[in-house]
Amino acid sequence: MNLLNKIFGDGNEKYLKSLQPPIEKINTLEKSYADLSQADLKAKAKDLKRVVAGGKALDDILPEAFALVREAAKRTLNQKHYDVQLIGGLVLHQGGIAEMKTGEGKTLVATLPAFLNALAGKGVHVITVNDYLSRRDMVWMGQIYNYLGLSVSCLQHDSAFLYDETFAADQKSEEERDRGVVVPEKFLKPASRKEAYLADITYGTNNE
Repeated sequence: MNLLNKIFGDGNEKYLKSLQPPIEKINTLEKSYADLSQADLKAKAKDLKRVVAGGKALDDILPEAFALVREAAKRTLNQKHYDVQLIGGLVLHQGGIAEMKTGEGKTLVATLPAFLNALAGKGVHVITVNDYLSRRDMVWMGQIYNYLGLSVSCLQHDSAFLYDETFAADQKSEEERDRGVVVPEKFLKPASRKEAYLADITYGTNNE
């Protein structure tokens, strides 16, 4: 808990302890999920959607949903959600504010509550500060959602896109200098704003 206290503050120790049970459950699921095929992971995501539609609370399926996202991130991005990031995802899902410094994985953290809440079938909006970041994050994190069978889009000032791993546009890739993250424009399939809003997860700015 020392590292967590350093990040979240000593005053939150009791609250952090209350988050340990779901974190432990997620970690317990890690090995079994690592042995599953992509088809198996997609099937699990579909099963979670079904039980939520049947009335089960999102909190009840949180460990399974977060474990799915963690496994998909490892396979698609070669990045893992560590315990601190899992806690950040829990805080966001509970409606709290998780303050994180540059480099601590804010973009990756957001995939956890976004995926979980998208299972309710009501659409989730992830807000960024500008069009470039919404486009970058949609393509970057869209690989996770797409791997698990969810649709993802982004809204721009004058355009909209759906994530499509089969789409290839004749455009150059952009590269974010501070992280070296390449944004493949070929995954950005032009779409109507209505189509973008109908996606399971939509990235955009607060102006959209």
